[in-house]
Amino acid sequence: MKNVVKKEGAIKKVFKGVNLDSLAVGEKSMVTKMNYVKGNYASSHKHPNEQSGYVISGRHILTLDGTTYELTAGDTYAIPSNIEHSFEVLEDGEVIDVFTPIREDYL
Repeated sequence: MKNVVKKEGAIKKVFKGVNLDSLAVGEKSMVTKMNYVKGNYASSHKHPNEQSGYVISGRHILTLDGTTYELTAGDTYAIPSNIEHSFEVLEDGEVIDVFTPIREDYL
């Protein structure tokens, strides 16, 4: 567990071509900051983790269970576990994601 993480203490990782910072990690959830670059694309996938996000900056396309949404700064989303989704980056930006349970592959 990492209850408090100062920005310089974030775990830096590249996962499927995306730079991310793993931040606070609790017993059942974790916070990440995705550092997206135009052209990043997470193809359609699903995972057992519930995922909620907040768009800090950039412009993105989220396709969730067959419906497409354009997301910009201030927008939020919640993706239930095991639901097909994809994410395309149209403009560089940052997104905060919270995963429950913890994504071990992000540690």
